[in-house]
Amino acid sequence: MHVLGRHVRFSIDPFSPAESPGFNPYASKPTGEGLSIFLQLSVEVGGEIEPATGFVVNVTDIDETVRIYAVPLFAERISNDFRAGTHSGFSEIAELLGLAWDRLANRFGTAELRKLSLKLNPFREIAMDSEDLQMVYFSEKFEFAAMHKLWNDDFSEQRNFDVFGKCANPAGHGHNYIVEVTIRKQKGDKALSAGEFERIVDNELIQVVDHKNLNADVAEFLETNPTVENIATFAWERLADKFRPASLYRITVWESDRTYCSYYG
Repeated sequence: MHVLGRHVRFSIDPFSPAESPGFNPYASKPTGEGLSIFLQLSVEVGGEIEPATGFVVNVTDIDETVRIYAVPLFAERISNDFRAGTHSGFSEIAELLGLAWDRLANRFGTAELRKLSLKLNPFREIAMDSEDLQMVYFSEKFEFAAMHKLWNDDFSEQRNFDVFGKCANPAGHGHNYIVEVTIRKQKGDKALSAGEFERIVDNELIQVVDHKNLNADVAEFLETNPTVENIATFAWERLADKFRPASLYRITVWESDRTYCSYYG
């Protein structure tokens, strides 16, 4: 099976009585005029490749289907809530995502809808996965800067440099790390506020590692190499059981835009 992903970007303008359809789906369609609300609905579908076309699904069909059946759901809810002065929280957004799933589920031919995720800003998203449609996933990215050195005292100096390369530099070296924390909860369970979620991650993880020498300043790494794999495990151990009734689902740590590790506990 192949899984095909497509980002569908659109803007909702609750401040204007008329929708501006636009002509640039790469940026946003509908386009919005001036100050509007930008969203991105990401769709993953899985299936076999059609020999005649080389497609799982034609992405233009995904675009059209999402704009016909899903985008109006978000536009109507957000516009109505704005005019009524009502706030759309995570629970309401998760409900909308579920309605969008129901509208889209059987509209991609023989391909199966596998995942829907709504990007609320460049670093935060809510998602549903076909493995368990009663679960809602919330993800947010954080950053921290830290230095480390990769070294094993049981290795000779030469072997350390052979294994760890420049990362064995005696003076250490730094990274601007990105960590994405993903939690999941049952649809009906009360959701954490974004502020509370961020406070937990900041207190329990970011403040512990940010602008630190991981080898010297973080007790867990005094004898354990602070590789991206071990940092992901460390982050999990710091955050597990902190988000009740939601549960921690995944930690992903990037040490560069080419190297990352995800840990599922």
